[in-house]
Amino acid sequence: MDDKGRESGHLMLITPDRVFYAGLVGRPRQRCQGAFNVYVALKGSLWLTTSDGDERYGELLVVPPNTRHTLNSDHRSAIAILIEPESLRPGALEDLTERLTGLHRDLFISKIRGAYDMLRSRCNGEDITSSRLDAMCFGESLPRRELDPRVVRAIAQIGRFSGEPVTAASCAVEAGLSSSRFLHLFKEETGIAFRSFRAWKRARHLLHFANQDINLAHLAQDIGYPDSTHFSHSIRRFYGLKPRAIFSGSRDLAIYRSGDAALS
Repeated sequence: MDDKGRESGHLMLITPDRVFYAGLVGRPRQRCQGAFNVYVALKGSLWLTTSDGDERYGELLVVPPNTRHTLNSDHRSAIAILIEPESLRPGALEDLTERLTGLHRDLFISKIRGAYDMLRSRCNGEDITSSRLDAMCFGESLPRRELDPRVVRAIAQIGRFSGEPVTAASCAVEAGLSSSRFLHLFKEETGIAFRSFRAWKRARHLLHFANQDINLAHLAQDIGYPDSTHFSHSIRRFYGLKPRAIFSGSRDLAIYRSGDAALS
């Protein structure tokens, strides 16, 4: 682990469609992320409340994508695994939920805590891909979704975060479709509306920079936000925290990326 996370034990591994985070929970404010969330307590238990009044308490809790919820913890730090829903075969998240919350819940808690210990020590020296992370946390690689190549190209465009902002119109032109037909295809293939998908991916990209001393106004512009106000509102909606609070709480966070030389 690098110097940022050596003493605190706080780390984050980012792959194209997974995030493994072990760090501060932050103040219990409502958040609504575009990913499927698996929360595991490092010590004690977690409390979770959803916007529709559902309340849960335990060492392992799951939250479907785009569900407003508030998380609190007995301990100041916890583990969160984010899984991008468009990466998995339809029905896979429902199957995973049943497994994680079923009879073998304690086994999964142990495996996920063990994955944290492995990532913290980094003794194996290998690149941790999404498939490898799945195996570490869930015992197997989760079934991947096969997407239409035109949608794959659009997702790649959204993920570049440079140059002119990516629009449905620009993606439609590259796909050789009308805008309406492209939007229908994108939603049909991913299960997510184009604008919602783009908004979440933009906010997710912020995680790559969370431990850096960086000008937030410049970062907002670089990753496609029209202004600082829109940036702040969007990040707070997804993470329950303002951008400045995220950066302030991530100073001792070690960040690794799939394929990063730091992991290889």
